[in-house]
Amino acid sequence: MTIYDLTRALPDIETLRDRCRAMAALELVISGNEDGGYFSYDSAWGPGEEAALMDNGSGDDYAIVFTADGVFGCGFDHESRMSPWGGDETELWPGLVDGIPEAFRPLVAEPAFCTEEGVLNATAVFWRESGDTAWRAGRVEFPEGSCDPDGADYLFEVLAAGTPEAYRDFAEDYYETTLPLEAVRHVWSLRPVTQDIVDALNPGLPLEAVAPRLARAGYPGV
Repeated sequence: MTIYDLTRALPDIETLRDRCRAMAALELVISGNEDGGYFSYDSAWGPGEEAALMDNGSGDDYAIVFTADGVFGCGFDHESRMSPWGGDETELWPGLVDGIPEAFRPLVAEPAFCTEEGVLNATAVFWRESGDTAWRAGRVEFPEGSCDPDGADYLFEVLAAGTPEAYRDFAEDYYETTLPLEAVRHVWSLRPVTQDIVDALNPGLPLEAVAPRLARAGYPGV
């Protein structure tokens, strides 16, 4: 899967937002960490902006920023030949942001997503304006010899699959645990989180401890 496959697989903006919030909520409960785990969601990332984030702790990450103008997303696979660090100079792979709307240009230069040289630290970029009917990406020629040249498959696999089953499979492998699918489905549907649901996903974690974290992540009804 490349960025073009990803743009065909992603749902509409609001469905994607809900999917991102559900993944972040599951991480907060399963990991028990105050700041989440592999996936997180910041409902106050910037003025009028929210952000879904992934960080695998091994140098790979993504950010999806929801704004009034639409959505901007970028992902970085540190092993991709398309990395800005791949040549003698730090530079963005040709075509990654070709045609990007002016409204998203500030995010291309956002320091949180850039190298010290001000280059977007990304191997995959996509976007969608609020009134658009499809996700977009730049005109990219991929390096040969890889089935996942820009890391889009590796980075966005769970998000693109978009099912509680796919998330459960990921989390059981990542956290080396067994998770009840019905509890995962409950949170995936953004239904009210109860102590019984928390106990099913992380026995011993008090609901009163995780509820404020879920609220900060934009989870409804907490």
